[in-house]
Amino acid sequence: MVDLADHLPDDLLERIRARAAQVDRDNVFPEDDLAELRAAGYLRILVPREQGGAGLSLADASALQQRLASAAPATALAINMHLVWTAVAKILADRGIDDLAFVLDGAAAGEVFAFGISEAGNDLVLFGSDTVATPQEDGSYAFTGTKIFTSLAPVWTHLGLHGLDTTSPDAPKLVYAFVPRTDAVTTKDDWDTVGMRGTQSRTTVLDGAIAPPDRVVRRVPPGPQPDPIVFGIFSAFEILLASVYTGIARRALDLAVAAAESRTSKKTGAPLSHDPDIRWRIADMALAYDALIPQIASLARDVDAAADHGARWFSLLSGVKHRAVTSAKHIVDEAVLVAGGSSYFAGSELGRLYRDVLAGLFHPSDPESAHATVASAWLGPLPS
Repeated sequence: MVDLADHLPDDLLERIRARAAQVDRDNVFPEDDLAELRAAGYLRILVPREQGGAGLSLADASALQQRLASAAPATALAINMHLVWTAVAKILADRGIDDLAFVLDGAAAGEVFAFGISEAGNDLVLFGSDTVATPQEDGSYAFTGTKIFTSLAPVWTHLGLHGLDTTSPDAPKLVYAFVPRTDAVTTKDDWDTVGMRGTQSRTTVLDGAIAPPDRVVRRVPPGPQPDPIVFGIFSAFEILLASVYTGIARRALDLAVAAAESRTSKKTGAPLSHDPDIRWRIADMALAYDALIPQIASLARDVDAAADHGARWFSLLSGVKHRAVTSAKHIVDEAVLVAGGSSYFAGSELGRLYRDVLAGLFHPSDPESAHATVASAWLGPLPS
């Protein structure tokens, strides 16, 4: 069994926790967190041992991300996007597909991979793109378009993205590829959000950004289909996102317990931990939190083991992400009520968690998409 402290030591975690409030207040990228995590080998946790990594599983990475998010949600969410790509590379490699072997090699060498899939108004997400992918004579592709919510924006070295090729003889094709940071890539300084400020998930404008031939990893038909790249991205993204928000839930629960034990009722003279209503709230939070851990771990282990859930995979994955986010939001809401008015001040950690947890609702699968996916799994698709 993996000892999480071997890969994310307590002292490192506490230093990251100590910096989180200032990072949020200043609306900056957590450079010091990244430097320490990189030095600790955290960006290589999913890289096989023979390639210089820790050789951990997706289930291990999920548990570690919960631990990191309990200290600094924005740092965990930013790092998540790099870990998603290394997880996708691992998932494909475990199934005998080496298309993303360069991602694992790059992560071992210190490269930082960012996630460039989201586009404004594109509710097709993985199944379509407004970014234009133009084939070049040498097999490379030029990408032109705008990606939003590009976490790790100030520091990434390679951006994994998709775009639509409408000109090749077999078009249309969605092209998945990686572009380096060049003059053809502009990162806007437009990240001024309610929460998750340390992710610095800025808008990225592509103006003919070139993905070399050996970085064009898949060409697939647009729309829902079972290509391994789609499954790999969706499974890694949903499980690791669920992990971050579950880490927020755990921290909120711990803070609520501490508040209940430290606050005293003027009416009774007893600590609030003796108040039946407070005890009920904390029990309600714990019941919700306890349900998340085995769900995420079970699905992550199934991905690691290449289990066959067939057509149910997408409903299971979107479901676990949705439940983690909505449960985390409920838990933070309850924690704020337990802690009282002090959590409404800007310097309160619970106040920051209250803002950070809101971001979970906007990540794919959003509530509408999750419910539509699960409804189709149980009731069948709507008639066309």
